[in-house]
Amino acid sequence: MRVETVCVSAGRIDGPGEPLNVPPVFASSFRTGGEHDYARNEGTPTWAALEDAVGRLEGGTATAYASGMGAVAAIVDLLPPGSRVVVPWDSYTAVRHLVAARGHTVDLQDITDTEATLSKADGAALLWLESPTNPLMDVADLPALCAADTLVAVDNTFATPLLQQPLTFGADIVMHSGSKYIGGHADLLMGLTVTADPELVDRMRALRVLSGATPGGMEAFLATRGLRTLPLRVRQAQESAGELARRLEQHPRVTRVRYPGLPGDPGHTRAAKQMSGFGAMLSFEVAGDAAAADALCAALTVVNAATSLGGVESTIERRARLAGQEHVPPSLLRLSVGCEHVEDLWADLDAALRA
Repeated sequence: MRVETVCVSAGRIDGPGEPLNVPPVFASSFRTGGEHDYARNEGTPTWAALEDAVGRLEGGTATAYASGMGAVAAIVDLLPPGSRVVVPWDSYTAVRHLVAARGHTVDLQDITDTEATLSKADGAALLWLESPTNPLMDVADLPALCAADTLVAVDNTFATPLLQQPLTFGADIVMHSGSKYIGGHADLLMGLTVTADPELVDRMRALRVLSGATPGGMEAFLATRGLRTLPLRVRQAQESAGELARRLEQHPRVTRVRYPGLPGDPGHTRAAKQMSGFGAMLSFEVAGDAAAADALCAALTVVNAATSLGGVESTIERRARLAGQEHVPPSLLRLSVGCEHVEDLWADLDAALRA
């Protein structure tokens, strides 16, 4: 089945009289003798529905966690003590902090340099990848890097399973912050990992049991419900993102735009080869300094000045204001394009830029 059909149909209970949607199961304990015993150990039917759907989209077996960082922690906890982990120099800051907090060595790398990345991954315990990266929108050569002779994990949150399936390139594990595009409505915390290796599935689920990083019943239900409309939301948001990127590129108050869909973007050729679409995330630099970028955010009325991304609502954030983002240009804004009408988004951005 095509991904649109999988999003709508996967994870449902088959049979006459069954509900069309798996309901939220609010239970920690189940009667002995069935598939479930204690929720932390075996999960619940609500978790299973979400895991079935996401696993089918990515081509593996999914495991759900209480948050995206819960999923990251499960991957990092696979490593032996004192490991070396190669991490993109432009990536989600909390990943680097977690790796260091677990006592591992963080080895930062520009992942657009494929040969240098493969060389640095030699002897490492884990190669962590983002593509596109957060927030500079760099694109990694995933087919080449996923062939590295080490454990390879790919954060696929920006691309979603609809636009990119890293397991098909040879990645060992795919990670998603389900709080973002999968949930899609900025109303839940959720993390997911997907792997096609049965041994890794068992190990990661055992780590979930031990850490207690288990998703709530309502959150799992909402994430599954959000997943049903993922193709519609991504299609609308991606179309608008491409149009906004083209217009921003021509705006006199914008000095640079990063979006893989732009023909002149450094990652365009790679993205066109390994992605079925360019996504709905972009970043741009405002003429002036950090104060100018902050003023733009304050002037917006349709786009929301807020952290996070991947929801039906468009959000914008100056990432350099956060600790650990010193490599980000001070006037760079990360824009997550939502499902509003593109002309309303453009009118809002244009007015704020001119103001």
